[in-house]
Amino acid sequence: MDPNRNLWSQQQQALRCALSRPDDHQKTIELFLSQHAMLHSAKLARSKLWSFEDEVWQDTTEEMARCIPRGSDHSIAWCIWHLARIEDVTMNLLVAGSPQLLHRDDWLKRIGVTVRDTGNAMDKASVARLSAAIDIEALRAYRLAVGRRTREIVKRLEPQELRQKVDAARLQQVMAQGALVEAASGIADYWGKRTIAGLLLMPPTRHNFIHLNEALRIKQKCKSTAVK
Repeated sequence: MDPNRNLWSQQQQALRCALSRPDDHQKTIELFLSQHAMLHSAKLARSKLWSFEDEVWQDTTEEMARCIPRGSDHSIAWCIWHLARIEDVTMNLLVAGSPQLLHRDDWLKRIGVTVRDTGNAMDKASVARLSAAIDIEALRAYRLAVGRRTREIVKRLEPQELRQKVDAARLQQVMAQGALVEAASGIADYWGKRTIAGLLLMPPTRHNFIHLNEALRIKQKCKSTAVK
């Protein structure tokens, strides 16, 4: 693992410990914000932190972003879409109890797809259709907007909220709004067992890290295929 990703992993462990013992709430929130910033474009926090997303997009052409290389199930575009949708759903519907950004500011139309769910349980043909149709620049702008909204939400959290379980009524909205398809309903069950602190550890941090790693591997495969 390179130094940047190694540092991020170390900080993830520090965040896990801080969230389990929130004796310094402000420090915990600052640690989250630092972790989160490294998983989005540098435009998000306008800091000098390493940006994993910018590394993925560096030298990535639109053709590469839409490419599903042999042996892979997804494209870079799908990975970014999936990350944005998961973060939008969990941070807005479940943590803040507010509308998804997808349903505001005409994002669905701007992105150029009709898919409203998170992409879990999506078959390969559907992944290919989404990858081919999605507006790449609008997708990147949507994810940036989602990241900024997450930071607004997290900065407003009170210490006692971190220990609260996800509200059942909010969880029902995930399925009611079609944010998850029925085949992926087990994910809602998983979220329902988490506290707010638990949600901060997975969708906006660890989950992003996992799929950005996937996107980087896809990029490398696409480059390798192009060379041949």
